[in-house]
Amino acid sequence: MTSPTQAAGISADSAAIPEPPAGGAVKKDGSAEGRSPGQLMWIRFKRDRTGVISACVVFFFFAVGLLAPVISWLYGKNPYTTYGLETPGLLDDFNFPTGANGGISADHWFGIEPLLGRDVMMQLVYGIRTSLLIGLAVTAATVLTAIVVGVTAGYMGGKTDYWLGRVMDFLLAFPSQLFFVAFMPVVVALFVNPEEETPTYIRVVALFLVLWFLGWMGLGRLLRGQTLSLREREFVEAAKVSGAPPWRIVRKELLPNLVTPILVQATYMLPAAVTSQAGLSFLGVGLLEPTPDWGRMFATAGRVYEMDPTYMFFPGVAMVLFVVCFNLFGDSLRDAFDPKSGR
Repeated sequence: MTSPTQAAGISADSAAIPEPPAGGAVKKDGSAEGRSPGQLMWIRFKRDRTGVISACVVFFFFAVGLLAPVISWLYGKNPYTTYGLETPGLLDDFNFPTGANGGISADHWFGIEPLLGRDVMMQLVYGIRTSLLIGLAVTAATVLTAIVVGVTAGYMGGKTDYWLGRVMDFLLAFPSQLFFVAFMPVVVALFVNPEEETPTYIRVVALFLVLWFLGWMGLGRLLRGQTLSLREREFVEAAKVSGAPPWRIVRKELLPNLVTPILVQATYMLPAAVTSQAGLSFLGVGLLEPTPDWGRMFATAGRVYEMDPTYMFFPGVAMVLFVVCFNLFGDSLRDAFDPKSGR
């Protein structure tokens, strides 16, 4: 049994150690240490095994895209050389791979492309690079536009809110996928004569403009609603009473409280932009030969799947894995920022 003296000693010792604050910890010297919201978010995110694995897969795809030239140098192949046409025996008389499983071998790890005989692995690596770069640019532009329009409409209110809201409603009425296909030739024709061959960079710019123009309204409406709620809060009213200019109120009071929806929505918008860009290339209005691209690989696979079904496997698995993991990553970020949301 514990003696009264020991019990008193234990009580005195425990009283000398301060209780940690909510979400905090106790340092080695016994003092309390608080944690910032970012640290709490990181702790919650690390506990989510699905989110951590998905984040690793997502970062792997980005690393592959950024290091595509290095991978090409180490692998000894590039996405443009027609190895099947230059090396006898790789393609048959109908220009399909002669080897098993699409010509997979020690020289061509993922096989070779039907018809032209290019290396599938290099086509996929550079296709990931192309799609991710366009997707990142589109996502950054749409998020920035949504922040400017949505926060402005929500904070200013009145006629500004009315007219900006009507613009967002009007653009949301467009069936996006249909207008992606319809607008691409129009946008390309603004830069190049239809009778001339369109440079690749013009098609990239056109893809960016079309996907950006019809992609920011959903986040813009969300931020408008969040801003309408925040501008009535006490800390915003206090900033107004203190004489802070509107720009300072938006920058110091509103935007820090909008980080969570912006970041979470961006994780959903990027894979959507990647798949939309790939879809346009698949339909023949996006990137064309010889630019490596996910969508163009799907278009080729759709024409030759009866003779070479293996060619569809690698880009298909890569696309599904990327989209699923990015969406799971976004769900984990949402739960880490807002643990009360629940899945």
